[in-house]
Amino acid sequence: MSVADLVTAVLLPAGAIFSVLGALGMARFPDLLTRLHAATKPQTIGLLLVLAGVAAQMHSISAVTPLVLVALFQLITSPVIAQTIGAVAYRTGEVDRGILTVDESGDGE
Repeated sequence: MSVADLVTAVLLPAGAIFSVLGALGMARFPDLLTRLHAATKPQTIGLLLVLAGVAAQMHSISAVTPLVLVALFQLITSPVIAQTIGAVAYRTGEVDRGILTVDESGDGE
């Protein structure tokens, strides 16, 4: 067993576990903000771990380049989408403002 095989054997199941935990959080968490957190953080980490595990098996830079692009796209879009969804939910009143520890929205309420 090579080092690449060992790295892949660790990263792929770890990525799968993160993704499953994120999906479980989406189903179990009670409100929109916690579900949004479960939809973005563990899913992103899970995908990055899976991509790193797959990249360890690649033998050329040209094979790894698409994986790096997918990772970069995920890292750029996931926080933007989460912030946009959270802001829209806050503005439309879907967020229970009583559960917020700090409200930095600037609404003055």
